Amino acid sequence: MWKTLKNAWQIEDVRKRILYTVLMILIMRIGANIPVPGTDSSVVKNILGASTMDSFNILTMFTGTSLESFSILALSISPYITASIIMELLTIAIPPLEELAREGNDGRKKIAKYTRYATVALALIEAIAMTIGFGNQGLFGTFDRVFYSIICVITLTAGSAFLMWVGENITENGIGNGISIVLLVNILSGVPSEISAVWTVFTSGKQIAVIVVIAIAMVAFVLALVAFVVWLNGGSRKIPVQYSGKMNGRRTLGGGSSNIPLKVMTASVIPVIFASSILSIPQMIIQFTGATVDYTTFWGKVLLFLSSNSWFNPSIGWIYTLGFLVYVILVFVFAYFYTYITFNPVEIADNLKKQSGFIPGLRPGRPTSDYLTSVLNSIIFIGACGLSIVAMIPVVVGGLSNVGHISFLGTSLIIIVGVILETLQQVEGRMVSREYDSIF
Repeated sequence: MWKTLKNAWQIEDVRKRILYTVLMILIMRIGANIPVPGTDSSVVKNILGASTMDSFNILTMFTGTSLESFSILALSISPYITASIIMELLTIAIPPLEELAREGNDGRKKIAKYTRYATVALALIEAIAMTIGFGNQGLFGTFDRVFYSIICVITLTAGSAFLMWVGENITENGIGNGISIVLLVNILSGVPSEISAVWTVFTSGKQIAVIVVIAIAMVAFVLALVAFVVWLNGGSRKIPVQYSGKMNGRRTLGGGSSNIPLKVMTASVIPVIFASSILSIPQMIIQFTGATVDYTTFWGKVLLFLSSNSWFNPSIGWIYTLGFLVYVILVFVFAYFYTYITFNPVEIADNLKKQSGFIPGLRPGRPTSDYLTSVLNSIIFIGACGLSIVAMIPVVVGGLSNVGHISFLGTSLIIIVGVILETLQQVEGRMVSREYDSIF
């Protein structure tokens, strides 16, 4: 990785793009430390710290330290991510949008424009909900609540739109996918505090020799987990495809071979995000309303059942670990659901048939689609198992150690590894393209 960056730095165009990306990251970090006018960030920090539920885990992962400090960028790019997922699903479900997506670059530009509009709308809704929820719990202190609530909603919405603009500009003028870079920076901003919390729990009151052994074990564990995530992220099944040529006199036109790459993580981290979001909806409603929860009642126990902070935690009760099974089932359901929405074996088989392509040993049409479905089912199952394992590790560690949610060992790690690998591939691609242009 370092050798790639060193070689890339020697190319002027790539160096300018890297510097532009770094500049945008610095601007983001400055904005992440500017509080919303008229608000008391300690209220939000206390709410997040005192909560026994994990209702804000996904939002905290997307926003990093911005939410805890309730900065002008507190919403981060969560509205954009939600809008992108919604537009992707609507593109499959609504024929006019599906046709628009097939129009090439012009169609993609229109869909991107609709995504921006949806982002602003979702940011406005989330800003209003957050302002009302935290406002009910003393966010504005002695300030005029009505006036500063309006300021808060406008500021949060504008901050989210600004980060969307930053992400798009990084994609165009910087290195890597801009939105992914923004998400990566937000996740990394919260990692040091989580590492510090875990380190304190495992080393507090221990002797030096024991601390050294714990440090070595923790580093080895994290490296092994990173290696597993890299393998999971890069794993794929390539299905060979052969194209028939057409005779034109004595010459054969067309033909050749290719492959259909099916990634193990076909749905990326979407199933984990969906599953976590569904389980956190009841908790978030309770959190925003400021209601007091009696965990000895039936509904209080249901909330504990849905909270990952209760799983594998002997101090709360092993019975609540059954909630993790519900979580895993949701991960599998969404893995199959999302993959089959974005990858249709019947449509792929029809396209191959129209292009005179076929999988060796299979007839075009129904046999091809059945084979693709069979392979896809196996790959989705493996990917969902991998996601569940990665998602389970921080829950087990956090529950047994009573640390709570440790995001940097789970979903966050998958995103971090994926974005870094994707960015390095783009850097290498630009270097290869530069060398190719210099030859010709």
